[in-house]
Amino acid sequence: MSTVIVVAYSVVLSLLCVYGLHRSQLVWLFLRNRGRKTPAPTPLKELPLVTIQLPMFNEQYVASRLIDSMAMIDYPKDKLEIQVLDDSTDTTQQIARARVDALREQGLDAVYLHRDDRTGFKAGALDAGLKVCKGEFVLVFDADFLPPPGILHQLVHYFSNPKTGMVQARWGHINRDYSLLTRVQSMMLDGHFVIEHLARLRSGRFFNFNGTAGIWRKAAIIDAGGWQHDTLTEDMDLSYRAQLRGWQFAYLPDVVSPAEVPVEINSFKSQQFRWAKGSIQVAKKMLPVVLKADLPLKVKLEAFFHLTNNVAYLLLVLLSILLLPNILARTDHSMSQVLLLDFPLFAGTTCSVAIFYIVSHHALYGNTWEGIRRLPLLMSLGIGLSINNARAVLEGLIGHETDFIRTPKMGVETTGDKTWKKRRYRVAKNFMPALELLFALYFAIAIYIAASRGHWGSLPFLVLFLAGYVYVGTLSVLHARHT
Repeated sequence: MSTVIVVAYSVVLSLLCVYGLHRSQLVWLFLRNRGRKTPAPTPLKELPLVTIQLPMFNEQYVASRLIDSMAMIDYPKDKLEIQVLDDSTDTTQQIARARVDALREQGLDAVYLHRDDRTGFKAGALDAGLKVCKGEFVLVFDADFLPPPGILHQLVHYFSNPKTGMVQARWGHINRDYSLLTRVQSMMLDGHFVIEHLARLRSGRFFNFNGTAGIWRKAAIIDAGGWQHDTLTEDMDLSYRAQLRGWQFAYLPDVVSPAEVPVEINSFKSQQFRWAKGSIQVAKKMLPVVLKADLPLKVKLEAFFHLTNNVAYLLLVLLSILLLPNILARTDHSMSQVLLLDFPLFAGTTCSVAIFYIVSHHALYGNTWEGIRRLPLLMSLGIGLSINNARAVLEGLIGHETDFIRTPKMGVETTGDKTWKKRRYRVAKNFMPALELLFALYFAIAIYIAASRGHWGSLPFLVLFLAGYVYVGTLSVLHARHT
């Protein structure tokens, strides 16, 4: 049994190390290609008709902010259509209708489309709007975004290349400095938009539309099979289908559209759950197609790691469970053995994460020390999220169907704004915080046993896991009190 435990522990840690090495490869691809900029487009001789789609569901705290921002978009009014795709069941309907009427009074072509039947959720709403939209190109903004006035001019000229199917802008963060939680979330998103997107794009791999702050050629959506709602990440699904059809994507890291990140951890966990489960659903749907397609090996390998990356959370939970049995099973846990076996594998996972986020933070803000200071909390948050996201992965693997649960937006922009605690949108309570705190207790026991047996080399890793589960579990319980 001891041998089985040690082997299982080593296998799980080795698999995590493989995903860590892939993350390191993305950093290497980013650094290798950082001088390769997206060439400036040939300006379009005539500006095309563009439809801006604003999908929303019960967004009474941010609907006005988004819809009103459309009046500031710098684009000819006769070339612009605004579609508010509202599936709301609350007062958002009245708010959105009134703001659309106000846009019309300002001379904008704005339409309000409401569905009583939420079939397909966001994908269904986008598809319904696409069927009646006037634009040759479609720009999408979720309800928590605040697009800058000049964004259309910055994006649309890249479609002078007839093969371009989608152009993605980078997400900014309206409330980045609201709390430690929002700072770490922003750092996570920055890593995705700075390292992952640029590494994939500039090295000739597939990358994905992020569901918002991106503009599509309508013909590319239709050619790829349209918006489909058999996964929770319709954006990633469509991205792969379009690129398999030969459409090219562009990403502009210097074009930034700010958005609100969740200030309440259970909303953040709900968002992460949807993204994790959706990526596994897309992997099941699209990986067989990608692997059979006539594509370079590097594209297929990157697609595999991209679509299955959240499996690492399932491995992390397994590792959490095996850490204590591994300590008990190994009679020789000397520092030399830790350095030879445990440290290289843990370094392959933790060091890759550290380098990934430090490089992305430095590339954006230039302040490396600030990124280093936030690393412990970022890594702890990633560990604490593992139970939530592992459940999402399992549901995706077994085909368990769930509704599209949108992330509640509270309209919080400034530090010190506590109004979200009294607002009505909340994620349904579940058993996950209790499980996270049980894991925290488990690691407290593991730390005591490791220390009593002199396994000092294991303590830093055990403390990191304990901190992650305590932070996420405790904050989940505290924030849930306001529901």
